Amino acid sequence: MKQEAPLHALASYLPDGTFGQVMDFLTIYKVHLTITRERQSILGDYRHPDGRGKGHRISINGSLNKYAFLLTLLHEIAHLTTFNKYGNRVAAHGKEWKQEYSFILRDFVGKDLLPHDVETAVRQGMNNPAASSCADEHLMRVLRNYDKKKETHFLVEQLQLDQLFKTKDGRIFRKGEKIRKRYRCEEVASRRIYLFSPVYEVELAD
Repeated sequence: MKQEAPLHALASYLPDGTFGQVMDFLTIYKVHLTITRERQSILGDYRHPDGRGKGHRISINGSLNKYAFLLTLLHEIAHLTTFNKYGNRVAAHGKEWKQEYSFILRDFVGKDLLPHDVETAVRQGMNNPAASSCADEHLMRVLRNYDKKKETHFLVEQLQLDQLFKTKDGRIFRKGEKIRKRYRCEEVASRRIYLFSPVYEVELAD
């Protein structure tokens, strides 16, 4: 389900003090912003003008905490500014996008807009941003500190060996050993093996 976001209502999704800077981007580039409440697999999305009257479009998962929402929105704005400069001639998360995202982030650090731990994590990854906050494991752990607590939800790395867990689509897995950077987990029903990020959030199985 998607809902159109009145621009004045956007402030409630953002950290205090960031609304004006975000609005500058949205206004200058005439961005059509949509906040999506029920999307699980994608944090944000950018669509460039299609030549048929639709301009820059960004959608963001509205269930994100304020700091994750801001960083995801800035991530998508970086896609916009990259498209404006290079069109479709560069990789989606290539060096050009990294440069744009880093440049945008610099306007939001050092101004007491972010908690110390979030700002430190952002600064650590700013010179070489990951393709998503989910791919930056340290940042993901820090951002999760600001989520509403859910008693039965944990990161895969927090579970015990052989513990059963459930993914968002309802499938049941058994946690296995860590192989390099990911955990080897067996789907109970099919006995197929899948590799999970340490910071992937799952629910304990009954």
